[in-house]
Amino acid sequence: MKPSVRIAACRRRLLLALAIASAGAHVRAADDDQCRVSLAADPRLEELRQADPNDPNIAITSDRGELARAGDATLSGNVRIRMGQRLLAADEAELNATNRSVALKGKVEYLDPTVHVEGKGGSYAEATGGSFEGARFELVDGSGRGAAKSVTLHDQTVLDLERVRFTTCPPGNEDWLLSASRISIDQESSTGTGRDVRLDFLGVPLIYTPWISFPVGDQRKTGLLFPAFGSGGKTGTQVVVPWYWNIAPNYDATLTNRYFSSRGYRIDPEFRYLTERSRGTIDVQYLPYDLEEKEARGLYEFRDVTFLQPRTRGLIDAAYVSDDSYFEDFGVGFEGTSVIFLRQLAEMRKDVGRWSLIGRAQNYQVIDSALADDERPYAMLPQLVALARWDNLAGGFGAAVDAEAVNFQRDAGPQGVRVDAQPLLRWRTGQRSSYIEANAAWRYTAYALNDNAPGADDGPSRSLPVLSLDSGLVLERPVGSKNQRLQTLEPRLLYLYVPYRDQNALPIFDTDTPQLNMVELFRTNRFVGADRVGDANQVSVGLTSRLLDALDGRQYLTATLGQAYYFEDPRVTLPGETPSRRSTSDLIAELELSAFKDWNARVGYQFDPNASQTERAEFGLQYRPAGDRVINAGYRYQRDLLEQFDVSAAWPIAKQWRGFARWVYSLYEDKTLDQFVGFEYSSCCWALRVVTRRFVSSRTGDSDNSIGLQLELKGLSSVGVDNEAFLRDAIRGYSALPPEPRS
Repeated sequence: MKPSVRIAACRRRLLLALAIASAGAHVRAADDDQCRVSLAADPRLEELRQADPNDPNIAITSDRGELARAGDATLSGNVRIRMGQRLLAADEAELNATNRSVALKGKVEYLDPTVHVEGKGGSYAEATGGSFEGARFELVDGSGRGAAKSVTLHDQTVLDLERVRFTTCPPGNEDWLLSASRISIDQESSTGTGRDVRLDFLGVPLIYTPWISFPVGDQRKTGLLFPAFGSGGKTGTQVVVPWYWNIAPNYDATLTNRYFSSRGYRIDPEFRYLTERSRGTIDVQYLPYDLEEKEARGLYEFRDVTFLQPRTRGLIDAAYVSDDSYFEDFGVGFEGTSVIFLRQLAEMRKDVGRWSLIGRAQNYQVIDSALADDERPYAMLPQLVALARWDNLAGGFGAAVDAEAVNFQRDAGPQGVRVDAQPLLRWRTGQRSSYIEANAAWRYTAYALNDNAPGADDGPSRSLPVLSLDSGLVLERPVGSKNQRLQTLEPRLLYLYVPYRDQNALPIFDTDTPQLNMVELFRTNRFVGADRVGDANQVSVGLTSRLLDALDGRQYLTATLGQAYYFEDPRVTLPGETPSRRSTSDLIAELELSAFKDWNARVGYQFDPNASQTERAEFGLQYRPAGDRVINAGYRYQRDLLEQFDVSAAWPIAKQWRGFARWVYSLYEDKTLDQFVGFEYSSCCWALRVVTRRFVSSRTGDSDNSIGLQLELKGLSSVGVDNEAFLRDAIRGYSALPPEPRS
């Protein structure tokens, strides 16, 4: 080993000490992103980060050196110079102590906590920064690298590059490349700007621009996003060009420009905000002139949640569309073209002590023009709700109040005000494994109606008690060869008594019969909404068994059976229904398998024992052996309404390639409702997704086709990947394809 030369000049307040530095950078993949190669493992970096950036001392080592009387020095052989958080290395160096600068010769290296530069010569001064010739550079966090004729560093945060090539791809890969006469990278704001820029993708020139601004790393950045392309049977060829505006850390906007060859130009602005008290989104789709309909069309949505005080909240969730056919013409997919209602809701909630006070106004825009006036939903203008709950009163008692007043409005049928109140007294006793709960409530409902049928009562009312006794038990035992599992047996029993009241004079504003399941089986009203309270003299019985991991409580299997037994026939019905004559409800069975290797499944079954027929059935099975692959199979059946198969999958077909598909078929209608197939490629540098789709509107039965193409150059454009969001919704368990690991 060659001797190290130590040079000192105390009068210049330069501390020249022996420093041991590692030769060469140690490269590894960052833990949170296999595609991001960084210098974080270089032991020199930790030392630099811990140093005081304002330290006036300089530490120098070299094989040989000469010290002048003024403090200047000439160094050669493995020169290492550290100034605060900056490290310089070179074959030779000349140090000027007066202006604290150094001229570097031979192979040159510069390293600080943000950037690493290697060149063929250069200079550095604390006051002005550094300049390097014939340099290669990379950002320490792995967010970009390149080469340039010259690299100039200003204030340790701004890189100016002349005749430069820049990419965020890993070393040895230049799938996309920015070539420019000049690029400036501001590491503090994580942005870059370039002049005379050409973008090449896989060696093919894509874009030339005299000026460009782009993000460096994952920071949000104002600018154009990469376009998307597609086509649809009703819109023709589509070109999508988004522009993103990073207004502030808590405000941003996206202006998406869409051109449809059959429809014309549509502008889709979206504004998002997040403040200390509010968060929300404003979405607009506006077509100034539809080439086919010869008129302007659009969709407008506004969502906002505002906390006026710690316990006062305002909510707005409203949407409006210009015409009934908008979703048919511009929606994509079975669900997107089948919208029937758009809700317009404004709500204010105040929590005071044990009380919650809610004021709400709600209306609906009906999209389906074929829907009869007397079948359309009522507007609530307004709805006032008061809720209160008192738990843990003396002797195990508790109490609650649920009350509301609503003004229902509609163009057809009866309208008016409904007042509904239900005070409740509760008594509960029990321990961790068992409980008994008794409830006694009185429900009063009154109406003030107009536009009622001739001769009908304009002020009907209803009053009745609701009594229930609920009990449950949890038994458990260890199972398995090593008692590694825990099995439970959880019976539950609810007795419910509600006397019969003739309610045929009461209107139906918002009441319906919900789909029967285990939750509904143990509710005290078989209707949803206050216009009907079901009479009951019955007991509901349920039995649940679970298989759990004895150590962490993870659930492997849940099986549930439930049924209600009637001591008297239920008599209260909705208009048009016939009272049933039966001794039991439908039998409900549910089975859920989870956390069993790579499989999970869910089965729901509803059987009518009186008619010996299946009322409803659903089945879902998923196989997900890894994060990048999943297969789903499902079946849905509801008697006289639907019977569907639903199969979807996303699976690797080659290295970094994955195919995906979905097929929804209706046996009830004997046709395919929705199907798509596509593929995606994802690497460290770019991703490509292609989707072709055919679907049917459930409202009109019309069919349409669409094709979508999305190209993403990572690190240059990474916002607004529409296809990826669509795939997450359409394929349960879908996740983005992981990038190719770096060696």
